[in-house]
Amino acid sequence: MMPVPITVAIVDDEPLARLALKTRLAHRPGFELVVEYGDGDTAVQGLATLRPDLVFMDVEMPGRSGLEALRALSLDSRPMVILVTAYDSFALQAFDLAALDYLLKPVDDDRFDEALERARRAFLWHRKNEEVRLPAPASWTHTFTIRTGTRTVLVRAIDVERIEADGDYATLHAGGKTHLVREPLHLLAMQLDPLRFQRVHRSAIVRIDMVEELRALTNRDALLRLRDGSLLRASRTYMPALLEALDRHKSQDVSQARCG
Repeated sequence: MMPVPITVAIVDDEPLARLALKTRLAHRPGFELVVEYGDGDTAVQGLATLRPDLVFMDVEMPGRSGLEALRALSLDSRPMVILVTAYDSFALQAFDLAALDYLLKPVDDDRFDEALERARRAFLWHRKNEEVRLPAPASWTHTFTIRTGTRTVLVRAIDVERIEADGDYATLHAGGKTHLVREPLHLLAMQLDPLRFQRVHRSAIVRIDMVEELRALTNRDALLRLRDGSLLRASRTYMPALLEALDRHKSQDVSQARCG
């Protein structure tokens, strides 16, 4: 039995931007582009009628913006959303709309794949809840199995403070020790719980609660200081998702403190 494809809509007023997304999607199995729109007003009418599973929504468009278009849709007709924009100032609004991800133009291939993986997991989860017979969603990685010679070491994901790229492999930093994982960083980023971990650079993933200070840099990147004193650079491509994650983490801390 063939898996059910995830139907996709693209909303962007720039034809070249739509073409770039279409080209990428054409090389990703399991996703089927069903419609594209060049403005927010047309998108509201079309999305409510066609009800695609996922929409890539440009934030700023002439007339009705992408955010306004999403708010105009009822919750039961609103698809999964990946926001696409040239600006990084809409992260918190994306969070309010429960967007799956927030991509900055020009879209990076690795970030595009990470966003699609989030959509795939969310799609399978929703289909499961609707009692449709589909494979159960893959769980996030909870334990890393590290083999060094004849030894096997188990490292819990919650103990990992950061992960850094090491060529085609990656290095885990946990409890003052390092462990080499024979898997590239971009694949690890798709396997880790986004509520706990965020990719902050092409070469680094950080556990969200390890971030103690964020200092903006002039090129819209940021310098992160972790609780163990480590410094990491966060690139502008990953900043919106990181800011959203940090804000969500802060909100959870406040809620827990009030309950306590």
